Amino acid sequence: MLRSLYDWTMNLAAHRHAGLALFFIALIESSVFPIPPDILLIPMIIAAPTKAWRYALICLAGSVIGGMIGYGIGYFLFETVGQPVLELYGYAAKFDQFRDYYNEWGAWAVFIAGVTPFPYKVITILSGVTALDPVVFTIASICARGLRFFVIAALIWKFGPAIRDFIEKRLGLLFTIFVVVLIGGFAAVKLLPHG
Repeated sequence: MLRSLYDWTMNLAAHRHAGLALFFIALIESSVFPIPPDILLIPMIIAAPTKAWRYALICLAGSVIGGMIGYGIGYFLFETVGQPVLELYGYAAKFDQFRDYYNEWGAWAVFIAGVTPFPYKVITILSGVTALDPVVFTIASICARGLRFFVIAALIWKFGPAIRDFIEKRLGLLFTIFVVVLIGGFAAVKLLPHG
């Protein structure tokens, strides 16, 4: 099933309505869809490098709006929609444990999930269930998803098709390394003596 979804998404990159498809994929990926929009974003930028920033912005807009839909699912429809989505992706068992610490670290959770391969839809739904401040959620979403999509756009725009395979194979690893370095930097600053 995932392979056919992947192939379908790749075929969309060549379509004349690819921008609309990108927006839609980014929107539903943030709330229920399993395929990340990066899969469509990368070939679209390779095909039209001059539109790299436009495509990244389309992806960002769709993802943030989709994140708000996921938040709404968690806030208003958790029992009927949110719980089954979490079960589908195998995160229902971890949900209660994760929920306990969520509001304290919610902005970081949204940011980290937004740039790493962790399923963003889990975080958007969880943010709604725990009633994370919607302003905090939205700002963290914009920062995280913007960073992710604009870094991909910049790399593809700069290096072209040569980097496509590298990114597709190591996307999760690249963003995970970035997040580890970022968190490590904040931890180091906290540990430095003040005064």
